[in-house]
Amino acid sequence: MTQTEYKLHIDRVIEKIEQARILVSEHHIVRIVAVSKYVDADAVRALYAIGQRAFGENKVQDLKAKTEALEELPLEWHFIGTLQKNKINHLIDLDPFLMQSLHSVELAEALDKRLEAKEKTMECLLQINSAKEESKSGVMPEEALDVYREIAERFPRIDLRGVMSIGAHTDDRDTVRKSFETTRKIFDGLGDAEICSMGMSGDYELAIACGSNMVRLGSVMFPQTER
Repeated sequence: MTQTEYKLHIDRVIEKIEQARILVSEHHIVRIVAVSKYVDADAVRALYAIGQRAFGENKVQDLKAKTEALEELPLEWHFIGTLQKNKINHLIDLDPFLMQSLHSVELAEALDKRLEAKEKTMECLLQINSAKEESKSGVMPEEALDVYREIAERFPRIDLRGVMSIGAHTDDRDTVRKSFETTRKIFDGLGDAEICSMGMSGDYELAIACGSNMVRLGSVMFPQTER
């Protein structure tokens, strides 16, 4: 795919996002985080060259490798994977723009202690298991409001900015929609939250229709790596 073809492809993705967000409201803004876990630094550079600035990685070691390889670029890095406790210090040292996958009070406590020791803070999203699937991390929807407020009150080094969830793993769009609507209802119930991160390559238009204002897109942003 040439750079011109690539730009046309990304323009079509952005057009779909525009169409979806305008159906919600002309004032509804949606940010794209390009998930770069399956591509190399050159692919990130190519997307940067046509205007993308926010990128997400699932593994701490991959985030480290990408930030080092691309340190000359002013990129906004998001950590979107499951954080193992033995990787907390490494993630703090990388200082991501946003940690999207804070999935429990236990992890928040461990993270806050390490942040205090390093005299740092971290902006995070609370991950919600809105579809209640055993394969996914995150707090249960009925507990989410209480957990969010507990983390906000107990752990001063963690700056909660909103919520994140993954749509239900099914081809039934009604079920996927319901999982997104569940997360959006929790987001609205928080009152002062700013980010509702929902939607990936296969369901981002539906997620935006349900109120997402941040989407995490992998294969549609890097079509040469679809798998």
